[in-house]
Amino acid sequence: MENSALEKLRYPIGKFIAPELYSGNYLAEKITEIASFPKRLKKEVIYLTEKQLNTPYREGGWTVRQVIHHCADSHMNCFIRIKWAMTEEKPIIKFYHEDRWAELHDNLTMPIQPTLSFLEGLHYRLAYLMKSLNEEDLEKTFIHPEYNNEFKIKEIIGLYAWHGNHHLAHIMELKKQKNW
Repeated sequence: MENSALEKLRYPIGKFIAPELYSGNYLAEKITEIASFPKRLKKEVIYLTEKQLNTPYREGGWTVRQVIHHCADSHMNCFIRIKWAMTEEKPIIKFYHEDRWAELHDNLTMPIQPTLSFLEGLHYRLAYLMKSLNEEDLEKTFIHPEYNNEFKIKEIIGLYAWHGNHHLAHIMELKKQKNW
């Protein structure tokens, strides 16, 4: 497969591009996207068959089921990372191997409904917490050991809004391609 075609399958909405300015409007928009993610995801996947859920979104990619469970894994880590940044001085977060988590039995075989329910509660809490942050809170950081870099909470808000939209686009593009 041609590199540009593969890149489009891997990043259907493009790679995350950080804004030059994390304005109040930008952050409010991203928090709204985070809050609405579970509902938008559920709308796209609730009626998929087991065969469809076990279909990879691209050759060599995760199945729809794995993508759904990955979003829960990843966004749960996001929530914990924000809590650490809020309660500790520049904590070094725990890196996790998302590719290995995606291959665990629960991500490969578990029904999606419990994860969809979990995402509803998690994203409610994420959005609730994010809406409460003031300017000082938004500047708090954690250190990601994989990148050996500090990340501000305001950066994480934009990144995780993109992350949900990114994986939702994987599912939507597959559905379009397969005419589901």
